[in-house]
Amino acid sequence: MRCTISALALAALAAPVVADTVSVGPRPAFLIDLLADGALKDQLTACADQPVRRTDFSIAHRGAPLMFPEHTAESYMAAHRMGAGIQECDVTFTKDLELVCRHAQNDLHTTTNILATELASTCVTPFTPASGDASATAECRTSDLTLAEFKTLTPKMDAANGAATTVEEYLDGTAGFRTDLYSAETPTILTHAEYLDMFKDRGVKFTPELKSASVDMPFNGFTQEAYAQKLVDAYKAAGIPAGDVFLQSFDLSDVIYWIENEPDFGAQAVYLDDRYEASDADEGPIDPMDAATFKPTMQELADMGVAYIAPPMWMLVTAQDGKIVPSVYTEKARAAGLNIITWTLERSGPLKTGGGWYFQSIAEVTDNDAVALDLLHVLAQDVGVVGVFSDWPGTVSYYASCMGLD
Repeated sequence: MRCTISALALAALAAPVVADTVSVGPRPAFLIDLLADGALKDQLTACADQPVRRTDFSIAHRGAPLMFPEHTAESYMAAHRMGAGIQECDVTFTKDLELVCRHAQNDLHTTTNILATELASTCVTPFTPASGDASATAECRTSDLTLAEFKTLTPKMDAANGAATTVEEYLDGTAGFRTDLYSAETPTILTHAEYLDMFKDRGVKFTPELKSASVDMPFNGFTQEAYAQKLVDAYKAAGIPAGDVFLQSFDLSDVIYWIENEPDFGAQAVYLDDRYEASDADEGPIDPMDAATFKPTMQELADMGVAYIAPPMWMLVTAQDGKIVPSVYTEKARAAGLNIITWTLERSGPLKTGGGWYFQSIAEVTDNDAVALDLLHVLAQDVGVVGVFSDWPGTVSYYASCMGLD
């Protein structure tokens, strides 16, 4: 009987490690060739014949979704082979309160084939074709499916065609700089437990993000606190030490819950800071009772016991005299003694036109793909980040290994 690619992927990741050779492929060399002549190019070029080692500085963002469907066994395997020392599973829950790996509770219409299956009838917003100036729409949630139903779905590259008039067209929206090449066979959709099984014996660390629910909480009696605790309990049950886990959340109350109730895990819980404007660099509390407006200062975060923050890359840097330099946000965070992780490299596509959302604070100096390496160098050496999320971890792994970063 022919074994599917999905089954092979799961078996390979579950098997004992025979060798742990890191292979980053041609992309780092491609980017290095584009760099302007200078010290950085010389240093990175000098590492070309050196083996690349696995490093915690290289964090796989949903696996390797530049080319592989995110949160799949295949995507995680690709990231592992490229030297990612930490793997991310965005965690949400199903109708029967089981934890699964998905970037959002309501993204099944763009990340799976659900609209082309009988489970389309469960979608909170059925597919509506584009008409006139109105784009095609749909919304499908894991919370409307049992775990068994979730496992029948086929993952795909996260994308949708807003101009679609049919489901087939809607599902066929992959960006030109990505690829459907690694979606040709059936990728493996994953539960959080399967993600743990893949890596708990492979010397890899974990950074699960507790995703905000799309449904009102409590959900069938499932409170936000129970949700946060269920995530920790999964690591305890799997025998994974707290030191190998970097819990994440955009909701500061989740981070505080872990600090107060699970201090071993809370010690390195990561607050995903959603200050997205330079003017928000270090604003104080507007109204501590209003979660929508409360933005503690960096020192206040540290005083609460928060040790790690993770803002987007553009908040950490700015352009000055044609160069990338640390921002005021960085200065405030470092002064408070906070460890900084950032996201997300290799997610923007070609950078020749400014880099878009992730490069917005340095758009004026972003004119080619090599700027990704320039930015990475500043983040590592001048900002002092302790890790970088990437959609293609090979680039960060090569840099970190070359520079001797842990």
